[in-house]
Amino acid sequence: MQLNLLNKTISASILGAVLATSVAFAPLQADEAADKQKGFDIAARSDRSDNGFTSSEVEAIMTLVNAAGRETTRELSFKTLERENEDVGDKGLTVFSTPRDVKGTALLSHAKILEPDNQWLYLPALKRVKRISSANKSGPFVGSEFAFEDFTSTELNKYEYKYVGEETLDGMKVDVVERFPRYKNSGYTRQVSYIDQDVYQVRKIDFYDRKNALLKTLNFSDYKEYDGGVWRAHTLAMTNHQTNKSTTLSYGEYKFKTGLADKDFVKGVLKRVR
Repeated sequence: MQLNLLNKTISASILGAVLATSVAFAPLQADEAADKQKGFDIAARSDRSDNGFTSSEVEAIMTLVNAAGRETTRELSFKTLERENEDVGDKGLTVFSTPRDVKGTALLSHAKILEPDNQWLYLPALKRVKRISSANKSGPFVGSEFAFEDFTSTELNKYEYKYVGEETLDGMKVDVVERFPRYKNSGYTRQVSYIDQDVYQVRKIDFYDRKNALLKTLNFSDYKEYDGGVWRAHTLAMTNHQTNKSTTLSYGEYKFKTGLADKDFVKGVLKRVR
């Protein structure tokens, strides 16, 4: 009788402790869910602010700086085909025109959401098209500080999000949002993006490697608004904090609604580009 009473008392105490713990954690879980939703909403607003460009073409200069400060430059062009369905990624074609040792090198990208992006690299010296495996997308693209996965469209649903807070960056108010890759074989455990509260454009991204150490920072500057309310940064500067190397992309004027179609983004075009 006394033993049963003791057992009931212990059980009641344990149950009370569990209920108290559950009640204590409930606000924390609610806050976490709210931060995830707010992070997604901010990222979605930024992503959708530039919808409707259909297709684009632009030329750029890539400047590579090694750890000793030595610079080399390359000229290249970008073509992009917008996919309006958020469950289907954009398509992109990148082609180098100078210098001679990389002239004709081309990268074709078909962005996916949860599946690995489809990417093919054409190397004119070998006259062959090489498919980039999902395990190699974290590798450097043509010796730059941009990885192959950096050269595909940053689709909204490729990440999970978490709102971190509000900061001031270069005199502007920004929302800080963490994003976590949902796709396999990403070279990053997480990315921290800084999105301005005025025109909703990304101003900076910190990339953390697979050991969750700060690897790179990408700064976006020289934004311009084009017809239709489409914004584009004209300078992208990627700094590798672990190698002290950097790569800057300086873009010319964008052209939109250029008539590009799916046929312009098939593997066969890689051997025909000049």
